[in-house]
Amino acid sequence: MHAKESGVDARGLFEALRDHGGRNVYDTVVRPWLDRAEDGYRAALERAGGPLADSALAGDDERHGNLLWELYALSRVSDVLLLSFQPAAEATGAEWWAHRLHPPDRWPRVTTGEYLGLFTGLGMTPFEETTAFDPFLHEIVEVEQAEDPDEPVRITEVVWPGLWWGAVLFQRAGVRVRAGARHAERGVADRSPLYWTFLRRHRPTVDESMGWGHNSQWATDFRVDLRTATGDHANACATSDIDDPEEGSHEALLTRAERRDLVRHRCLVRTPAASGALARKDPGWQADLYPYDWRLTFPAGTSGR
Repeated sequence: MHAKESGVDARGLFEALRDHGGRNVYDTVVRPWLDRAEDGYRAALERAGGPLADSALAGDDERHGNLLWELYALSRVSDVLLLSFQPAAEATGAEWWAHRLHPPDRWPRVTTGEYLGLFTGLGMTPFEETTAFDPFLHEIVEVEQAEDPDEPVRITEVVWPGLWWGAVLFQRAGVRVRAGARHAERGVADRSPLYWTFLRRHRPTVDESMGWGHNSQWATDFRVDLRTATGDHANACATSDIDDPEEGSHEALLTRAERRDLVRHRCLVRTPAASGALARKDPGWQADLYPYDWRLTFPAGTSGR
């Protein structure tokens, strides 16, 4: 997909949101962009979605490079609009890469209806599934710690809706949960660095764009999560063996379950057993993990078990 051919692109929308200094951002910035997108951008997205879903499971496919970059730019738009619904940071956040360059309070606010208006206008389908917690579908925003450490994770509130783009999961729903510490530890599951993510108000984030230059950062691939007849495929385009981390790496100090949590939840959900060794090796280890090459597949609806 070559977004420029349609006359609009997601990077342009992101930059317009960043530069917007007034109120009513939806009518002054988002709606005009969406009107222009109807001339070809949405159709280009629709044409590209099927081939991506069909070939993603075969591994990284360079034919989809431009599409994955465009989806990444769209995910940045989603991230900055979702700031409207997130709790404040409990620390200054001065050490967080994205917070330094893109302070969350400088972004315009939108309503849930306006957020959905943009993405449904691009052909996406919202969801707010709450029957059971599933990290494939749900991002933990806050944890209420249950007294019983074995109490399973239970959704108590949906903070923002999720979005499907055909068979591809574009955005997980944000949820507050109640859980025992052996399933989701308060201060870790809801405050540790969130990978494959550009910006959150309340926690540090890490994605592969960070540290690159003004233009190079946009050549970042969107993480492809698929729900198919064969099950759920997390980070479907990746090819590395999650059970064979590089010797001497930070990831090698994580347990098998911790590595799987990192891909399923996009963050750690409990303090790692080797947290002391990791801290001695690298005081900033929490933001220095590299899970981007790992793929997980499991039956649909079972990723939280």
